[in-house]
Amino acid sequence: MARTRLFTPIEIRDLTLKNRAVVAPMCQYSADDGMMNDWHHTHLSQFAMGGFGLIFTEATAVEKRGRITWGDAGLWSDAHMEPMRPVIESVKKRGSAVGIQLAHAGRKASISRPWEGDCPLTQREIDKGEVPWETVGASAVPFDDGWIVPHELTTSEIGDLVDEWASATRRAVALGYDLIEVHSAHGYLSHSFYSPMSNRRTDAYGGSRENRMRFTLEVVEAVRGAMPDGMPLFLRLSCIDGKKDGWAIADSIELARRAKALGVDVIDCSSGGIAGYGKNILPVPTPGYQVGHAADIRREADIATQAVGLITSPAQAESILRAGAADLVALAREALNNPYWPRHAASELGEPDAYADWPIQYGHWLGMRAQGMFGKRAGDADTENLKKP
Repeated sequence: MARTRLFTPIEIRDLTLKNRAVVAPMCQYSADDGMMNDWHHTHLSQFAMGGFGLIFTEATAVEKRGRITWGDAGLWSDAHMEPMRPVIESVKKRGSAVGIQLAHAGRKASISRPWEGDCPLTQREIDKGEVPWETVGASAVPFDDGWIVPHELTTSEIGDLVDEWASATRRAVALGYDLIEVHSAHGYLSHSFYSPMSNRRTDAYGGSRENRMRFTLEVVEAVRGAMPDGMPLFLRLSCIDGKKDGWAIADSIELARRAKALGVDVIDCSSGGIAGYGKNILPVPTPGYQVGHAADIRREADIATQAVGLITSPAQAESILRAGAADLVALAREALNNPYWPRHAASELGEPDAYADWPIQYGHWLGMRAQGMFGKRAGDADTENLKKP
């Protein structure tokens, strides 16, 4: 039996996670026309070897316009399924659950990779064939100065996009993903609908908070309807915009309540990413700086939450869970820094038989080393006992 909350299994619908350590979705910007490849296989498999209970693949576009960059993964066609399959199978074979984050970049699409500028495509990208494409949004409001002015989606086009989310969900289910997350944070399409900083509409999708939440809730309902009842559904929110007169935690609590009623099981609590004028009131990123959002939503909306944001040490993760601030803790850059973080955390937190869950090819030797048993074989006789009469 686990001594810690971090290593206590958790059941979400029909899925049981062996521990509460999660690899957050991390874009790799390395796909080929939306297709995953060997990089994704190696990148994600290492976390399964490292013992994470749940591993998310990266933000995956539900339509071609929904990519952030030319290197984004996608699931907008059946052709994208086969390159994904070995990645999923590899993760699950090592005992981790695997989730997919279905996304649409909206007005933050058609930009360069982070290490190439993280900005609208320039002549450098165009010269190598990475030409800009049309971006879409809740309103014709660009993300920032110099960015593409997005096409304001019509109500008919909104319906088509909701259908794209449902189609991508059906493909994800057929591929064997264990759960699905709807990406509704960081200024991307869904977030741009509910935030007053980016939504200037005057129809049923704009104006009041009720109207601005409509698109996100329609996507949630469509995705839930395309999933088996026993399959968990996560929703990632930017819980606050961090801008004066922007989306606030009270708004996220209400959205979480509404999402729960539609079948969402876990709110993945992030923040920021929206554009807009006004004083920036986001806290300086410090360890666990977003955990309070997870705690507020868990308490006020009575729904399970996932905490993210500079969670780095096992003791920190354990304290978050023990305090009831969240049900899961997600790591991103720290997982890149240490793909074996859960394995090391188990030892650091004093979990019994900490090496038993390692792959036997590793755990056998490391467990022996931990006991000072260098070179002893499992079949060796106990010579001390043999000397006794």
